[in-house]
Amino acid sequence: MQLLFHRVDLRLNHTFTIAHDSRDVQPTLLVELRDGTYSGFGEATATRYYGITIDGMVAALEALRDTIESYPLTNPETFWADMQPHLAENPFALCALDQAAWDLWGKQQQQPLYKLWNLNPANAPLTDYTIGLDTPERMVEKMQERPWPLYKIKLGRPDKDITLVTSLREHTDAVFRVDANCGWTAADAIRKSEVLKVLGVEFIEQPLPADDWEGAKLVYEKSALPIIADESCIIESDVDRCAGYFHGVNIKLTKCGGITPARRMISRARELGLRVMVGCMTESSVGISAIAQLLPLLDYADLDGAMLIGNDPATGVTFENGRVVYAAENGTGVNLLASE
Repeated sequence: MQLLFHRVDLRLNHTFTIAHDSRDVQPTLLVELRDGTYSGFGEATATRYYGITIDGMVAALEALRDTIESYPLTNPETFWADMQPHLAENPFALCALDQAAWDLWGKQQQQPLYKLWNLNPANAPLTDYTIGLDTPERMVEKMQERPWPLYKIKLGRPDKDITLVTSLREHTDAVFRVDANCGWTAADAIRKSEVLKVLGVEFIEQPLPADDWEGAKLVYEKSALPIIADESCIIESDVDRCAGYFHGVNIKLTKCGGITPARRMISRARELGLRVMVGCMTESSVGISAIAQLLPLLDYADLDGAMLIGNDPATGVTFENGRVVYAAENGTGVNLLASE
């Protein structure tokens, strides 16, 4: 195999604000594996919150170039297991490599991954569309720009959250999900859950700081709405820890290290009776198409990353009114567009 890198600055259609960050450009790394006939693609974004940089990911993978390029790719799971010890400190780089391996393997098998896994697209849940934290007027404008059956509302301003959701509710009958990005206290979450339920909110994602397990237990027991872990569920062992503290988990491929561990996390969450969601990190169609192969396994999906950017570098899956439309291409369905 040949290993190649593509650095891209994804331009966001709107300034994207959450409780701890605001940005207009999202740097991302596309990893390509070529076998002489097919190319497989994977992606991971840079993120200050987790200390991940494009240079750091490239350096981690460059250190493995000889091993990667000489590897006989017959099973992506075995490939991940052999690469993981070398990339344990950089799961984002591991994720991009793992996605590329799965995409290449699927193209070699001449089938989409979801078919190779015997999954039925009819069982895929709708994906939400995220409305970043902003003034109520701007958030309404964003909803009106993209009418959608399901919105994920970013919150995190404790004194204004209920007023904001109430204002948005006046403009749509769509289902809401809210994500506080660790911005609330346990008392906030319990109190607000009652009102948010009346306002048509489906669940609350990560209301408390990731390390507040005592508060999480209290919210789990007292909340009027299901609570979904995000920052509290990063790697495989976190799934077990979330049982009894959350009603479900949001799995991010970049954080856990790719498709391979995500599939195991989904299976373990099911065994524990947890609801399962997979989310994204404002990836392009490369990362979104990889995640979308898992959709029929999920209860909830947050795969709007490519819809939030104006310069998508690839083609792949698309979404129509929340429903996934798989690409005709095999593997994850990705093709890289020619550079500008």
